[in-house]
Amino acid sequence: MAEKVFLNDNLIDVGEARVSVTDSGLLYGAGLFETMRSRHGVVFRLEDHLDRLSASARALSISLPYEKAYLRAAIDRLLQANELAEARLRLTLTNGALAQPEEQRKPTLLITATAFRPYPAEYYGTGVLVILCPFRQNATDPTCGHKTTCYYPRLLALDLAHRQRAAEALWFTTDNRLAEGCVSNIFLVKNSILHTPPLETPVLPGIARTTVRQLAQQQSLEVAEKDLFISDVLEADEIFLTNVIMEVLPVVGIEQHTVGSGKVGPITRRLREGFLQAVEQRCRRQE
Repeated sequence: MAEKVFLNDNLIDVGEARVSVTDSGLLYGAGLFETMRSRHGVVFRLEDHLDRLSASARALSISLPYEKAYLRAAIDRLLQANELAEARLRLTLTNGALAQPEEQRKPTLLITATAFRPYPAEYYGTGVLVILCPFRQNATDPTCGHKTTCYYPRLLALDLAHRQRAAEALWFTTDNRLAEGCVSNIFLVKNSILHTPPLETPVLPGIARTTVRQLAQQQSLEVAEKDLFISDVLEADEIFLTNVIMEVLPVVGIEQHTVGSGKVGPITRRLREGFLQAVEQRCRRQE
């Protein structure tokens, strides 16, 4: 069976999918995307993903004429067409082909779904290494805090990490505040308190980030959103990263520095278990 994608109102074979050579996303990176996951054929926190997409579209003047119901139906159709229950999905939205007059221009909507492939199991058992990103996040950049298709700086930093056998690179702002990973939000644990950079840093309002904050509240853990610096990172008892694909990923080393005991910490383990349960509960279809 040929893999299907949803492109501009139609389900088509991936080999037949075509985007205009004048598409604003292709030429200028002027677009947005959402990376999602499904369990039991249900997308985890889909409404939150669509809300974030809508907020970013308004902030960055990306056309989003589609109702949520339309997008939900398109995603369901795509999962069914590809016979996928456990999937990684990506929704990409751009302002469309610039060759068209502005009043006639239609956005490009592309949704893809492939089999879900988790991070290696050993990452969660023994933890991962991260590096410090040599680049800086500029708070005055209007795209900061949004998931845009102008993603190459993140990919460059992630490639640097992988060359050093690390899973992620930690970004700091131009004034040296901790921000996020290339593809993740970050949490530090110090004296049983969770610390994470505030959204105003700015950082991406991650769906997994929100889930972890809610789990922490359920587990009576204090969460502090505050400006964090390299000293906070180096003094942390535990560190973990979050996104909906990696879930809760423990960090045990930052370049040559060992985090805490060098082993996955108890709070990280509790929150990871809670995250897995949250996915299961939210994605269990009602019979």
